[in-house]
Amino acid sequence: MNLDRTKALAARYRAATDRPYLAKALYALSVVESTTVSTMAVDRHWRCYLNPSFVDETPLVELAGVWVHEVSHLLRDHAGRTLRLPTEYRVDHRRVNVAEDCEINDDLLADGLRLPEGAQHPSRYALPEGRLFEQYLPGIPPSPSCTSCGSGAHGRAEVWDLGVTGAPAVSAVEAQAIRRNTAGAIRARQRSQGDIPAGWRRWAEQVLEPLIDWRQVLAGSIRQAVAWASGAADYTHQRPSRRAASQPRVVLPSLRRPVPCVAVVVDTSESMGDSELAAALAEVAGVLRSVGLRGNRVTVISCDAAVNLTRRVCRAEEVEFAGGGGTDLRVGIEAALAQPQRPDVVVVLTDGYTPWPAHPPAARLVAGLLGADPPAPPPWIESARIGT
Repeated sequence: MNLDRTKALAARYRAATDRPYLAKALYALSVVESTTVSTMAVDRHWRCYLNPSFVDETPLVELAGVWVHEVSHLLRDHAGRTLRLPTEYRVDHRRVNVAEDCEINDDLLADGLRLPEGAQHPSRYALPEGRLFEQYLPGIPPSPSCTSCGSGAHGRAEVWDLGVTGAPAVSAVEAQAIRRNTAGAIRARQRSQGDIPAGWRRWAEQVLEPLIDWRQVLAGSIRQAVAWASGAADYTHQRPSRRAASQPRVVLPSLRRPVPCVAVVVDTSESMGDSELAAALAEVAGVLRSVGLRGNRVTVISCDAAVNLTRRVCRAEEVEFAGGGGTDLRVGIEAALAQPQRPDVVVVLTDGYTPWPAHPPAARLVAGLLGADPPAPPPWIESARIGT
């Protein structure tokens, strides 16, 4: 049986007409006839593979729903997100596919789209609606029976994939441009009509205003400061220079590369909760380890309106919090700089409701801001919003 392209394209036209904000993404798909694929599937290069028998047997209205389903895998970058999964989940591509279908189909059915009988849904696994597929994965049984939506969904190449040099393909840069264009169209439609489903609204906001991983921001700031400090060379006579043999009567000093020291000032005022502080400090300890600082190179200072506790630690579990009064972290920063070994980097963990020094101190200052809406520190302080 040959593919009924008229019916297939008519279904795509209906999907794009009913939901014009998805039109650009739908028409970016290349149509590929395939008897190997069981129903419809997409690859990572935005090709849509259609089985002729499936197209012939499926009502037009349901076929339109499948078009939206398949392009949703690509718009939500399911293949890219799959690569970031733990190995135990990533290797089971059928389980991943089912979880991704659950993420999509509850939104599509709530939007009034019709899908073929047997379409995956969270209720089948006694799971709540409105979640991301990463949240659904633990509740999906291993290796479930399902049809494959292709490498554009779970990232694993199927036998029908044409590869990079096959039919017309969409590059990664073009795909990202399509996602942003679609997200902009969704936002515009919501403002004018107010009829966009919650799942698509949430996705559009994440694309247009992506959440920045605070760990990368904080690690980048600390890594830069540590590299600057460790690169500062100084001369010492404790170890003779290797060039001393050329000057027998002169003691030449050698260059040394100091090991950076970091101080963490923790806001322990009344507005700060111990559980949030402990979680944040554990994360910061992980960041410090990632940039190569271990042992007792970290001093932790508990401070509210006064310095309550100062301690050098090797692990976050050794930290004790003391305080509970007002907030003035300037005294904590001053105490950090007054240590016998002055820190090269001072990290401040706070909700932001504190006075800051009027001028940059004699060390790099990095602020980790906790809470829902912390006020911004002065512009000369590097800062990162920390989610706990």
